[in-house]
Amino acid sequence: MDKTPKVLFLSRGNASRAQIAEGFARALGGDRLIPFSAGTESAGVSPLAAEVMSEVGIDISTQQPHEVASLFRDNFRYAVALCDEPRERHPIFPFTRNLLTWSVLDPEVATSELEARKQVFRQIRDQIRSRVEELVETMNQADRAFAKVYTVAA
Repeated sequence: MDKTPKVLFLSRGNASRAQIAEGFARALGGDRLIPFSAGTESAGVSPLAAEVMSEVGIDISTQQPHEVASLFRDNFRYAVALCDEPRERHPIFPFTRNLLTWSVLDPEVATSELEARKQVFRQIRDQIRSRVEELVETMNQADRAFAKVYTVAA
């Protein structure tokens, strides 16, 4: 049985924010975690999200969007809700002890010309990257602490 922790990133549409977070988790977490993304209103990966992620060397164009209900039987160490508080209700995942909420603007609502929209996507991308880096480091610290306790107890 694989003990690699699973991390679920949730958003309303699962076209941008959760897909970006999954892409960064896959790139930054390596084989130390298994990332998923899901939405309450699942859609395909946003072309602008895929484009701004490719600018930092990460291809999310082939990631598969999931509807949150399809993952209820999976066991996740963390579920991270990405939402624009207080403008939207954050999605929940009731089957995890570690539910985090990250308030992140939905870049899909940007209604300006293309270059301005890309800039909004880049800002959101960079914000999510920082949060994923923090999460991966937190998970690494927890794993090291567990390994230390287990080693002492054994």
